[in-house]
This record gives sequence, C-alpha cells and structure tokens, in this order.
Amino acid sequence: MLFNSYEFILIFLPVTFGVYFYLNKKRLTEASKGFLVFSSLFFYSWWNVVYLPLILSSILFNYLIGKQLSNDHHLKRKVSRKSILFFGVLSNIAFLGYFKYSDFFIENFNHLFNTNVGLLNLLLPLAISFFTFQQISYLVDSYRQEVHTYGFLNYALFVSFFPQLIAGPIVHHREMMPQFAKIRNKVINYQNISLGLFIFSIGLFKKVVIADSFAVWASAGFDTATTLNLFAAWATSLSYTFQLYFDFSGYTDMAIGAALLFNINLPMNFNSPYKALNIRDFWRRWHITLSRFLKEYVYIPLGGNRKGEFSTYNNLMATFIIGGIWHGAGWTFVFWGFLHGLAMAVHRTWAKLGFKMWNWLAWLVTFNFVNISWIFFRAKSWDDALKVLGSMFSLDHVVFPYQLAGKLQFLHEYGVEFDRFLSPIAGSNLTVPYLLVGLFICIVLKNSNEFLAGYRHSYKRYSFSILVGFLLFISFRVMAISTSSEFLYFNF
Repeated sequence: MLFNSYEFILIFLPVTFGVYFYLNKKRLTEASKGFLVFSSLFFYSWWNVVYLPLILSSILFNYLIGKQLSNDHHLKRKVSRKSILFFGVLSNIAFLGYFKYSDFFIENFNHLFNTNVGLLNLLLPLAISFFTFQQISYLVDSYRQEVHTYGFLNYALFVSFFPQLIAGPIVHHREMMPQFAKIRNKVINYQNISLGLFIFSIGLFKKVVIADSFAVWASAGFDTATTLNLFAAWATSLSYTFQLYFDFSGYTDMAIGAALLFNINLPMNFNSPYKALNIRDFWRRWHITLSRFLKEYVYIPLGGNRKGEFSTYNNLMATFIIGGIWHGAGWTFVFWGFLHGLAMAVHRTWAKLGFKMWNWLAWLVTFNFVNISWIFFRAKSWDDALKVLGSMFSLDHVVFPYQLAGKLQFLHEYGVEFDRFLSPIAGSNLTVPYLLVGLFICIVLKNSNEFLAGYRHSYKRYSFSILVGFLLFISFRVMAISTSSEFLYFNF
C-alpha cells in the first residue's frame, strides 16, 4: 500500500486512526497497541503476503536476543553477552545478505572462477534493509544497557509501526517507545492532527507533483535512450538528483505527518542537503538517520578518529563502502560509496590544511560532486552510468535548440547541431523550467522542517489551512490522471 494512493489516504489511514484512539478512549491500551501492530503488518503485507512470515520471524528472533542482552543477570549465563550480541548481529547480516546479496555473490563467483552456478532469483522482502538495521541498533543498544524492556507487543510495534516501516527514518527504541507509553499520547491531539496533515500534504505534493515529473526524464535518459547529447545528459543527471531528493524527502514528510496523527514524533531525516557547502555537511543533512546509524554502529566501533589519521581515513572509506553496499547489490553502489568515502577523506585533508573556498564555489563543487555520484547510484549497469557521464563531459555531440539556429549559425562549423535537444529523454518545453524550479526550491526555499516549525506556532491561521487544501487538491488531481508510483527507496 502506497502513501500516495487513495486506499491509504482515504481508507487505511482514517480507519486505523479512528479504531486506535477509540480503543484508547475505552482504556483498552494493549488492544490499541495490538490493533496498531496488526494494521502495520497488514500495511506491510499489502504488497505480498509472502513477506509477512519473514518480518514476523525477524521480530521474534531479535526480541528474544535483545531480551537476553538486556537481562541484568547475565553472570549466571554460560554464554557471554558479547557472544550473544555477535550471534544476533551476524544472524541479521546473514538474513539480509541471503535475500539481498546471494545472486550478486553468485554472479561474481561465476565470473571469477568461470563456473555456472545457478542464480537463486530470490524475492527481495520489502524494507528488509530498514527493519534489519533498526533491529541491529536495538541489539547493540540492549548490549549497552540503553534499552528498557517493554514486552513483545511493544517491541513488535517499535519495528512495524507503519509510517516508518518501509523506508525509515531509522529510529532508536529509546526514542520511540517512551512516546507510546505516555498517557497524553493516547488521546486525540488536534494540534498534532493539524501539524500532521500539513507536513503530509507537503510530502504528497513533493512525490506526485515534483518527483514523478522528474522521473520521466531521468528514466528516459538512463533506461531508454541509447545515446545522449551534452544537454540531454545533464538534464538526465539533474532530473534524477531532484527526483531522488523530492521522492525520498517526500516519503519522510508523509511518514512524519502520519506518525504525528498518532502523537508520535519521528526524527528529522533531511535538512536541505543540496544547500551543503562540503561533503561532510551534505551527510549531516541527507538521510540523517542512516548517517547516524553508520556513525554510531560502524564508524565509531571501527575506531572512528581515535587511532591516527591513516586509520581514520580507512574507517571513513569502510563506512561509506558499507553504506553503498547497504543500498544495493551491485558494483555501482560500491563505487558510489567509495566516491563518497574518498570525498570525505579529501575534505578532511583540505580542512586540516586550512584551505577555504568562497561559499558559492564550495556549494558548486559539492552539488556537482553529489549530482555526478548519483549517476552510479541510479544506473543499472556500468554502461548506463558511462553513457550519461561520458555525454556530460563530451563536446562530440552538442545539440542546441533549433530556435537558435538563425542566431548561432556559425557554430555549425564546430560540429554543433540544432534540433530538439532534449528529445533523447522525451523532454518538453517544461523540462528546463522544471529543473530551474527544482534547483530554486532546493537551495533558496525553506525546507519542510522549517515550514513545520513555523506552522507549530500558527497552526490555527486560515492561510495554512488554505495551503494544505491547495496542496492536497493539486496532488489528488495529479493522482487521478496518473498511476501511483513506488517510492525510490522501496528498492533498497
């Protein structure tokens, strides 16, 4: 079930909201939690009921391991807590690796040893990367004695809570479960309803109006076009850069909004990442909860920056390569992670030497690096990536709009052509204006979090209600004439 679908917005969400608070009103607290777990699992299995036993078994396994780790009487055990933690984390990684990376390893094994081992062609369980990472963090926190046990039903709710189940934010047990335990959160809060609908409407608009518009040109450039000219290649890469941001941040806004209806505050996951002036700043703004996870559970355990410069650079590189592999089973993802690890190392060296740039130049370098690295993140193969990247930096195939042929006729002798320059990506007269508007929104306007913070102090104003109504109206109109598309991060 998609957030950007009528069945979710008009049926699932209001019914779940109504029944949950009705049960709380009748002081059936455990029943209300049980219903929310049931609804979340129904939401999850809507795509394919085969997924359900997998997530249930994962929840049960990690709950039992976590219970052992958080037990204070660990000295009576024959097995150390560290061994239990190692077993739990390794089991989760094996679970994720089997479903997500088996065919990738088999393909590379066949290539290296010239064998012909058959692929497993396993069905990738939805959101397996997100709920596995979330539960690994729970096990580590349990080992550190940072988790209070709340019982199996509460743990199941922590993992399966539908707003953040499919694509995050990746949350800590300690920041979620106390919210469900608060008495005041068990009654309807009309301010939170207003705030939730406000941020949800922004996210829906981002997805169906903005992101899905860029998706047409990005898909055509990466997947359909056999060749690209200079401008079409740049339009392709920028279209994906904006599509990914508006798609994923739109999902996060909708998740935050839906959770607020239930009086649950999810952590911020995006903070205007394309305004970043360096790559470190970018990762403080992009997919913040993933960055937090990688820092707390990968980078710091590896040694962080505590063991000298050489070790620090190795740890940075390892962390980002792991982040790349987490996103997908392919060498393009590994290379994307390597690029960001290398960029972090370069930035660290640059900062230590005391070098500085003008802010506009720092932004330009950062934005273009991120834009170029997304090519490897998006491309289905090396050939697709090189097709786009090569055309972006080649003057062998330059096509200008045919309307300029009369004024720039002299460019013919340099091999410049005049035609429909965006035809390889099915571009239109709206493509360039859309790209400029996307850039304007990303680097000039306030982000959703800033809008939400302002709305908290003036949520009763009619202007905000009018804005919510306008965004929902436009989004519903677009949904009516187009098919619902999945969020990009559902693939990870």
